Parts: sequence; structure tokens; C-alpha cells
Amino acid sequence: MKLSHAFFVALAGISLVAARLLAGDVPPASGVATSPAVYVPDMTHTGEPLPAGVLAWDDLMKAVEAAADQAQAHFTFNFTNIAKNIHTGLATNITSITNITAVTNSSFWARFWGNKITHVASIESSTNIVTVTNSITPVPVTIISVHPSCGCTTAQLPPLPWMVDSGATGQIGLTVNLAGKSGTLFKTVNIVTDKGNLNLSLRINILPPVVPTMTDADRARALEAAKADRQAVFKGDCATCHVKPGVGKYGKALFDVSCGICHESEHRATMVADLHAIKTPTSEDFWRTWITHGKPGSLMPAFSTAEGGPLNDVQISSLASYLNTAIPSKVPPPPQ
Repeated sequence: MKLSHAFFVALAGISLVAARLLAGDVPPASGVATSPAVYVPDMTHTGEPLPAGVLAWDDLMKAVEAAADQAQAHFTFNFTNIAKNIHTGLATNITSITNITAVTNSSFWARFWGNKITHVASIESSTNIVTVTNSITPVPVTIISVHPSCGCTTAQLPPLPWMVDSGATGQIGLTVNLAGKSGTLFKTVNIVTDKGNLNLSLRINILPPVVPTMTDADRARALEAAKADRQAVFKGDCATCHVKPGVGKYGKALFDVSCGICHESEHRATMVADLHAIKTPTSEDFWRTWITHGKPGSLMPAFSTAEGGPLNDVQISSLASYLNTAIPSKVPPPPQ
């Protein structure tokens, strides 16, 4: 009897301690620290396509138009985290099924008939009814990395990895450097998340340069100024047309705004050379020399920065290379 009494006293004491632990009245054992669970992204899906129903984007492809002298194009993509985990299980203890038009796999009925299916109506045929949804749990999504297709595109976003809570919205800004570019550009940006990855697409249509309308009187005044100082086209109001459009451009794009404006103009002055009808042999060195130094005593200015022009050596070389290809010499070189 004494042994039994001691056993029940000890059991009661253990029960009391357990109850206090469950109620939070007893602190954890000395030296044991507790902390909330931390969400750890599952990196096994980063190489897979991002499924639908994870991030809802305002658009996956955006387009803008940019002026010919515009330095950058900007894009903003907005999204919302709508990801959810759906937990399912076997259907059991079904008491009523109605309006099912297609069910197969008769083992379903054999399995669950003993689980008190008391009413079944409007069944024509059957197909594998084996699961039901038990719960839907919202989950965070972590953006692991953002990879633009080229170095001229940069992203503006929080530090990575970026965890987006369930239901939260986010924004990714993208900037494309347009220096030296023309025509229509296409860029992509790969967004990698712990649920998969997708591409955002960008299109930039760079508009042709707008040349201010000049009257005959304007042209006459500009011509007289150029006769007095061939470098005048790079100064004052003239710089708007003859300097600014060429900043950061090379090759054909540079020719169109810096050379074609005079040599290819429908209002080309008679003293401005027709580059397609040059009566001497041409070469890359020929074009480089004329662009760099111009021609004293004529309207042809010196384009080199070393001589007061707007172009650096790389730009001049790109022009010479383009002209040597686009306007090949029509006069054979003299015999050696």
C-alpha cells in the first residue's frame, strides 16, 4: 500500500509539472533558447518555369518610345504574391454526393461504401474521385536573382534575396542605357524565384532625330556663318542640330545625325559635297582624314575634339569604317 501511495503521489506531481509546462507557467530548461520558425526558400525549383498562380504581374511585356537624344528608357513592373499551398487527402465519410456527371474506377465505391455514403444522386458515369481539399495555406515567395539580358539594362529592387509575403505587392524597376543606340531594341530580364523563373520583355522604339525646320533665310544665315568660320556649326544654336544628336553614337547612327544632316539633306547646298559622287579614290584613311581635320577655306569643319569639333577618335574611326563600307570607292586607286 505504501508503495502504491508513493507511485500515485509521484504521478500526480509529474502531471502537475506537465500541466504547468503546457500552460506556459514553467520556464524552459536552463540554457535552452527558443525562436520563431524562419522561412527557408526551397531552391530546387529555381531552374523550372514559374507556374501560373504564384506572382500576378501587371504585364510581362512592356514597350516605350524614346527620343533620339534620350539617354535612358525606364520600365516599371508590378506584381502581387498570390501563391498558396493546397493540401489534399483521400475522401472519407461521405454522406451525400450530387450532380456528378462523370466518375470511373469502381474501387472508389467499394472503398467508401462502408463509410456511410447514404445518398448519391445524378451519377451517369465515373472517373477516379479520390481526393478532396483539406486546407489552403498562403505562402511567401522569395526572389533569388534578377538577370538582364545585357549590361546596358539594370534593375532597381530591394536587396536580394527578397522575400515577398503572401498577398504583398512588389515593384521591379528597369533602366536601359540608350547611348549610341537607334531603331527598335528588344531586351529581356530573367526573374528567378524559389518557385521557378520567368522572363520579362522590354521593347524600346527610338524615334528618328527631329531636325528643326529651317527657312531659306535661316539657311542663308547659317551658310554665311559657316563661310566665315567652318567650326560655327558646333557653336551656339547650331550645336542643337550638329553636336547634341551625335553624343554617344557610332557608325551609321552617328553618320545619320552628324554627316547626313548636311550631305544627305534634300536642301543640300551646292558647295556641300555629294559623298556618292566623289571623283578621287577613297579608303578608310581617306574618310578618317577628312572627318578629323575637315578642309580649311571650305564649309567642311574639323570634327575632332582636338581641333574644336564634337567627336572623339573612336567615333571618327567608326564613321570612317562605316563610310568605307557604305560608300565604296568608285575610282580605282592609282597604279603603284
